[in-house]
Order: sequence, then structure tokens, then C-alpha cells
Amino acid sequence: MNLNKIAAIDIGSNAVRMLISYVIKNNEGKLHFQKNSYLRLPLRLGEDSFKDQSISENKIETFVNAINSMKYIMKVHGVDYYLAYATSALREAENSDFVIAKVKSETAIEIEIIDGLKEAKIISNAKPIEKNHPFRKNLYVDVGGGSTELSFVQNDKKTLSRSFNIGTVRDLNKKNKTNVWDQIKIWIKDNMDNDFKLRLFGTGGNINKIQNMTNTKVGKPISYFSMITLLNNISKIDYEKRILQYDLNPDRADVIVPALKIFLKTMEWSSSNKIFVPKVGLVDGMIKEIYFNSAGKKLKL
Repeated sequence: MNLNKIAAIDIGSNAVRMLISYVIKNNEGKLHFQKNSYLRLPLRLGEDSFKDQSISENKIETFVNAINSMKYIMKVHGVDYYLAYATSALREAENSDFVIAKVKSETAIEIEIIDGLKEAKIISNAKPIEKNHPFRKNLYVDVGGGSTELSFVQNDKKTLSRSFNIGTVRDLNKKNKTNVWDQIKIWIKDNMDNDFKLRLFGTGGNINKIQNMTNTKVGKPISYFSMITLLNNISKIDYEKRILQYDLNPDRADVIVPALKIFLKTMEWSSSNKIFVPKVGLVDGMIKEIYFNSAGKKLKL
């Protein structure tokens, strides 16, 4: 049996996440990806990036410390290879080159900024596509802090992916643009096929939390009715009450409302009355990219 340990770091607009995973290959050649450790730090890089178009000195220092801590956690776990990808917050920050250089200088961790299309493709690669009926089309939706990634999947193959600059942290900073909503609606409508039954999948931390908040069992889809009811209820109470009543982390209590709105709009435009939650995200897809594409960086200590 072959055993490797690899790590993926997702530098998002709301949080920085690290997943450490075993890759196990048995004597018959069968692969198994086993999650070993997960860490999430709510740095909110998007607050600076979307508002001021740069990352502040204080937040850079916090970010460097966060990456350094992740480096030593990888060391303790005996990680062989890693990937660190940054998405919309650093994509749009004018000082992103400086931030990345500083992180590399102080931690030896190399960060790559990826575009929205690559982000969408990695997310849709995160979970094996089920052997569906040939007349079924799937739409994967990942709602992040700075962008929303959509991917159509049909006959076990990804057919189309696109990233849109609309997200939860961007919404809190009043940076979501009306025309982007229109773009999403048109894109979904143009790429739907009325001859195919569409099934909707939601990925990322927000939809995972929504599943818990609606008391939907794992493996069961969340209904549109449950989500619109939750939105109506949670919109009536203030930030502090959301934290206490729904047992939310402070960094989740504010973004959950715009996340619900984005998912609900996607459901309406795709004529879906329910959404499945496979419990995967960008880091899961990155783990597979490291292994299958030999994309990982050797951990330098």
C-alpha cells in the first residue's frame, strides 16, 4: 500500500482554509482520498480588496502569520506536497504581487493566483460525477466571498464553467453589481436544455451551514421552501441574534443572508425546487489536482 500526505490551501475572500488529506493506493491500485485535518481562519481579505483595491498592512501581517501557522501544521503532519491558490480577493488587490512575495520570503510558501474559470473547473472536479441517466444535466454552484462559480455537467463530463464577480463579502461591501445578476440569469437560461432534467448542486461553507440550519438530513436535498423560509426568518433578526439563535460563527452570521439570496436566485433561474449538497469545495478539488496533475509544491521547512 502506498501512502502520501498532501495539503491544499484556499485563500478566499472570507476565509483561508487548509485541508490535509491522505492519498491511499492499495495493492490493487485503487485510490482513496481520506481527509485528515481541516483548518479555517476567517481573515476577510475581501473586506480590504473590494473596498480599497488593496490589502492593508495590518491584514497582510495577519495573513503572513496565518500562512506561517499552516506551514508548521503541515510540518507536524508530515505533508509531502501542497498547493496554495488565491481567488478573487487577491485577484483584485493591486498589491497582490507584494503580498505573495512577502509570504514567500517569510514562510517559503508559494501562492498562485488563479482565475475564475480555473476555480470553477477545480470545484466541479472535487466530487466524482455520478453515473446519471443520460438525460440529466447537473449545475454546480459555489458561492464564495468574492465570486460565484457555475459549472454545467452532463453525461459524466463538464461541459461549461464560468465565474461571476458576485459574492457574499462583496455584497456586504455593496460591491455586487446589478448587471452581474443579469449575466448569471442569461448564462443559465442560455445553457439550459429543456429536453434535459436539471439537477442543482451547491458547494462551499455557506450551503453546508444552510443545510444544518434548515434541518436537512445529510444526503438529502434542501428544498426551495426551506431556504426561502430560512431567509425570511433570519432577515428579521439582527446580527447578534443570528449568532445566538442559529449557533453561527460571527464571520458566518453576516454572509449567510447574501449567500441564501444567491442560491435562491440560481434555483429560480434554473427552475430547480431543490439543491443537493455534496459537502465539497475548492480544497477538495485541489487535493485531486496535486495528485493527478503532479501540481503540488514540495514543502520546504
